[in-house]
Amino acid sequence: MDGAELLAAQAYDEGVITEVIRPAAIVPEGAARAILVELSLGDVSNGGVWHSTTTMWSRYDRPWSGSPASTGAELIGNIQVAYGTPTKYEITLYRVTVTRFGQENGWTVELLSDEALGYGGLTLAECPRAALNAPPKPFRY
Repeated sequence: MDGAELLAAQAYDEGVITEVIRPAAIVPEGAARAILVELSLGDVSNGGVWHSTTTMWSRYDRPWSGSPASTGAELIGNIQVAYGTPTKYEITLYRVTVTRFGQENGWTVELLSDEALGYGGLTLAECPRAALNAPPKPFRY
C-alpha cells in the first residue's frame, strides 16, 4: 500500500468523525502566513507532527522516519483547506475529519482545528466565517 492509499484508508475508516464547517472558516492573510510557516517547520519529515499539502493538513501522533507505514505513525485527523479563497492570500477551512485513533486519544474536530489555527492566533470559534449569500433566482424564459 503506497502513502496515498494508506492516508485514504486511515482517513475513511469506520468510526471517523467528519464535520463540514458551515459557514466555512476563513483564515485572514496574516494568520494564514503564520500557520503555513509553523506547519512547514513542524512537518512530520522534520521531526514534527503535521503533513500539509495545498488541499489538506494532516496531524499525526509522531514524526515520520520514512513513510507513515514504516514508522507506525497514526493519523489523528485531517483539515481540508482551499488556498487563495475567498481572496488571494486567505485560506478557507471547510471540512475536518478526526480518525478513530484520534477520537480514542481525546481529539475532537475543535481541538484539531484549534491546534492548527492556534499557530495564527485563532481558534475555530473565533475564526471569521464566509458570507452565505442567498441562492440565485431560478432562470425563467
